[in-house]
Amino acid sequence: MSQIDPIADALIHIQNSENASKKDIVVQPGSKLMKQILRVMKERGYIEGYAESKERHKTKFTVQLSGKINKIAAIKPRYAVTKNDFERYEKRYLPARDIGTIIVSTSQGVMTHTESKQKAIGGRLLAYMY
Repeated sequence: MSQIDPIADALIHIQNSENASKKDIVVQPGSKLMKQILRVMKERGYIEGYAESKERHKTKFTVQLSGKINKIAAIKPRYAVTKNDFERYEKRYLPARDIGTIIVSTSQGVMTHTESKQKAIGGRLLAYMY
């Protein structure tokens, strides 16, 4: 893995493992942001769960895949988006209306684009999945 963008590398690893029908994978290096992305994925039902483990000063996550991800990728560059701009990015990254999720980093934490629209706050786009 390149380690230029650990979030993008982790999401590519998840996509490749889903394509290979694997059930459990290890995502490393771990970070607080990666933990929040995995939390959103679990809440939306894209993964069954995850477990965090620390070995010396390195964090890694063991992720239980559910086979429900068709496509997952990081959004680069991480566009800044206002509360009114989500529609444009939904058309760009998601296959159809109400299908898929865009993960957004906001001032109130990491959440889905629908939660962000409901709370009327903007942020930075991190990833999309469907």
